[in-house]
Amino acid sequence: MIAVSKTQIMKESLESADFGLSSNHLSIGFDGKRAAQNFTGLGNYSRYIISILAEYYPLNSYKIYSAQKFTKQVSYANWNSSTIAVRHPRYKWFKSLWRSYGVSNDLKLDGIEIYHGLSNEIPFGTRKSGISTVVSIHDLIFLRYPQYYPLFDRKVYEFKCRYACRNADKIIAISEQTKRDIIQFFNINESRIEVIYQNCDQSFRHTIESANLEHIKQSYDLPSKFVLNVGTIEPRKNLLLIVKALKRLDLDIHLVVIGRKTPYAKIVEKYIVENGLTHRVHFLSNVSQQHLPRIYKLAEVFLFPSRFEGFGIPIIEALHSQTPVIAATGSCLEEAGGPDSIYISPDDEIALAQAINSVLANPEKRLKMIEAGVEYVKKFDDRLIAQKLINLYQNLRSHA
Repeated sequence: MIAVSKTQIMKESLESADFGLSSNHLSIGFDGKRAAQNFTGLGNYSRYIISILAEYYPLNSYKIYSAQKFTKQVSYANWNSSTIAVRHPRYKWFKSLWRSYGVSNDLKLDGIEIYHGLSNEIPFGTRKSGISTVVSIHDLIFLRYPQYYPLFDRKVYEFKCRYACRNADKIIAISEQTKRDIIQFFNINESRIEVIYQNCDQSFRHTIESANLEHIKQSYDLPSKFVLNVGTIEPRKNLLLIVKALKRLDLDIHLVVIGRKTPYAKIVEKYIVENGLTHRVHFLSNVSQQHLPRIYKLAEVFLFPSRFEGFGIPIIEALHSQTPVIAATGSCLEEAGGPDSIYISPDDEIALAQAINSVLANPEKRLKMIEAGVEYVKKFDDRLIAQKLINLYQNLRSHA
């Protein structure tokens, strides 16, 4: 949600002090497809970037270009304010073509100086329009692990990402791992790539009263002692490893899983039944954003043994919730979790079980992990991220 508590005068002073923008504002356009329609990773990122820019630099002009109207779940009343405007195509047909081709004409008509593709792509032909372009690349998992993607989807993703990386004036990688992948797979000069992290939703950063926690515990019938996993239930996320590790934990330790099921869930459920773990594994569905931080807070440990991620926002959510993290090695999860979280091989359920036991059996160690995590997550401060984005935009304009 876009914050509106600060006064305009305070924001103008902040903006002027940091970058001298009070007399020289930017006009920035954003690809709004994911912001308008997507409720998970790419959509959350898109809304997050627009929100923090609008909060800390409200004197700029922000326009969201979306072929679709915003759904009720992600509609923000103040996105149609003087700070942020939403632009739809002027005609009803071929809306997908408008996003990839026709939007360039509207960008010129609207006086957009910089267009930011927030989800791995930019429109074709923007280079000829004279508008500077930025693209955020989240991951290239479809190239590292092609077996997880249908052939057609893989080819489309690769074509759009490759085009964006080769033609955008600046590339934002959401992690150092993604930056390395862009260089490796697309042979892009390192100087064109900047790593800018993201933070999680504000709801994970609020103080939660004990009474609210108890209410959530009863509402979802949560066990008294559980470890937590959040994310789509798919092979890459590696839930089966956690279930195998659960067999090696004390019987009073349960597992709570929150995430959309894919066919892979059947494999996990089969193992659960065959190994007598049905009463210890709890799948939750339709958990609201308001309730999710409370469930994180109730968990003893957060587990995220994914084989590969672009960044790992659930880890940031856990650190903000003061829940210790155990994750997997092999991608970028150390960037999200910091040096005091625990990392194990995504193929070693014995190591995972030992790591969980080491935290549960040692309250002092658990407390140290929580304190270190709270300190580490400060590096993902919204204001700092907004500053980095504005600085990148300003540099682009000055070199245009």
